[in-house]
Amino acid sequence: MKKLLEKLLANKARNFLAKHHPIVIGVTGSVGKTSTRQTIATILSAKYSVVSSKENYNNELGLPLSILGAKSQGKNLFGWLGVLLSSPKKPADVYVLEYGIDHPGDMDHLVSIAVPSIAVMTALSPVHVEFFSSMDQLGEEKAKLLSNVPADGLVVLNADDVRVVGLGSHASAPIVTYGFSEVAAVRALDYSIETRSDFSFEPGEEFSEVRSNVLVHGESIVITLINQLGKSAVSSVLAAVTIAKHLGLSTEEILSRLDHLKQEPGRMNPIPGIKGSLIIDSTYNAAPASMMSALSILSEFEPVESARRIAVLGHMAELGVQSEQEHRMVGMRAAEVCDRLITVGEMAHHIRHAAIEAGMPEERTEEFADPVEAGRWLDHEIKKGDIVLVKGSQSARMEKVVKDVMAEPLRAKELLVRQSKKWNKS
Repeated sequence: MKKLLEKLLANKARNFLAKHHPIVIGVTGSVGKTSTRQTIATILSAKYSVVSSKENYNNELGLPLSILGAKSQGKNLFGWLGVLLSSPKKPADVYVLEYGIDHPGDMDHLVSIAVPSIAVMTALSPVHVEFFSSMDQLGEEKAKLLSNVPADGLVVLNADDVRVVGLGSHASAPIVTYGFSEVAAVRALDYSIETRSDFSFEPGEEFSEVRSNVLVHGESIVITLINQLGKSAVSSVLAAVTIAKHLGLSTEEILSRLDHLKQEPGRMNPIPGIKGSLIIDSTYNAAPASMMSALSILSEFEPVESARRIAVLGHMAELGVQSEQEHRMVGMRAAEVCDRLITVGEMAHHIRHAAIEAGMPEERTEEFADPVEAGRWLDHEIKKGDIVLVKGSQSARMEKVVKDVMAEPLRAKELLVRQSKKWNKS
């Protein structure tokens, strides 16, 4: 039944796109897909009507639902019948779609539904590699998105990832690179982050300000991002600026949308914590590259007086045979940047052990079996000015830690991931 439903939805979405011929922008990669997709959609909305993938609607079922503007009906057969029989919403000018894969052949199916006229590849990391023989095979599968862009389209690649740049050989369309690298065509310079000098983080305040100078087509654009964190936020803007300029947006139109950018729940989202602390909520998911990026962002904060950088890390899933090695790499990096390290779950003990082996005093580490225990311990431990990074794969359920120490728990449904009744019972 599921396969039949996927086939019928795919046909409906395919026919809809064939009838209206919108601009389709496909975003793929192992990390950074969602924030890049959202940033592209937000900036392009200055000139175009835009539809963007909803939530994690990026697979065989989710991609057509995003195109049709419909929601998943779960196990409701009549609900699905209604989706299939209903008329799609008014077509938009641009569809910014996320292409997620788990198995070999997945990208072929997704591209058969929606062929992109513009494709973006963010970064590659050993996530979802469980069903692939190697990182190279994973990259080759994702590169099918690039090879399907027509010759008059555009391929946008992250110059800061050598694997991504290497996959550009699959493209027949023109390629534009973006990033902090000197070889990037659209390049960020003079990156800086400024945080509150008093290190007391209260609801409704500005916690941070990221600035960078973007060079594009000989023009310099100064961008400022409020309550955004790290180079990854700038990287998403770079990809969006690349596409915006390609589609004819002016610098003024691009800058007019920067204030509308916001972090999605669970994706490096800074939120106030109890006792005047700051929580960096990155609980949506985790991969080796995103773990390293998150720890680098944590290192950019310089707590005052006795405040600390605290990392609360759950396991990373779907890493296959590379799992122990990748967890250990995270632990070694955590030892360099954290004042306290808390790990959650059986697999995450490799993070803690590697951190101790790398020189982190054992008494500055803690290990818990589940996120509820970790949250209760942190509730007593946390103090004013602490910067607390919370991150882990979806199955680690690290949002339960954030819920325990956030300053406004009544806003959990608004600010955190996985707050439905089904998830909260699990």
